[in-house]
Amino acid sequence: MFERSDETLIAQALQGKKSAWLTLVKRYEKNIYNYALRMVNNPADAMDLMQDVFIALFRNLSKFRGECPFKSWLFKIAHYRCLEFYRRKRPMQSLDDVPEQEDEQSVCLEKDLFLKQQSSALIQAMQHLPVKQKLVVELKFFQQCTFEDISQQLGISTNTAKSQLYSALEKLKSHLTNELVGKEEVEYV
Repeated sequence: MFERSDETLIAQALQGKKSAWLTLVKRYEKNIYNYALRMVNNPADAMDLMQDVFIALFRNLSKFRGECPFKSWLFKIAHYRCLEFYRRKRPMQSLDDVPEQEDEQSVCLEKDLFLKQQSSALIQAMQHLPVKQKLVVELKFFQQCTFEDISQQLGISTNTAKSQLYSALEKLKSHLTNELVGKEEVEYV
């Protein structure tokens, strides 16, 4: 069985074919949820954002012109929804007050646990970045976008995208190094 292209699914969904819409949602729901989770570091908020993204997609699907890949267009919608989330949350909660993401699995293999701890530490460190830098890191490493794609999605130059990424990487390195040093000091005390 072959997989239908996004464009075919979009055309069918616009004609009212429910199964095409559901296939499109299922194709991207994990990616959008994971993107939102990395951006807001809260599973409930990430789920709300994912739903907002797909509602916006449903309402605006007829506006997709195919000038860029559908996935890029969808993540641009997700990007704007995340920015709106931060604008709404800014007065109520600082990023430093966001609780740590809880691990849902109580039992896992040692290797999986180690990888999850590293991933959690990275996600926590990303919460200390300015929103624009966090978006560049997300798009470059988690969505595997090129600098050209990033500049197009964020409306910035390619050089700005590069400088924001390198600045973010320095901050992440510094934060993760400080975390590691802090943990070692606690162990020796």
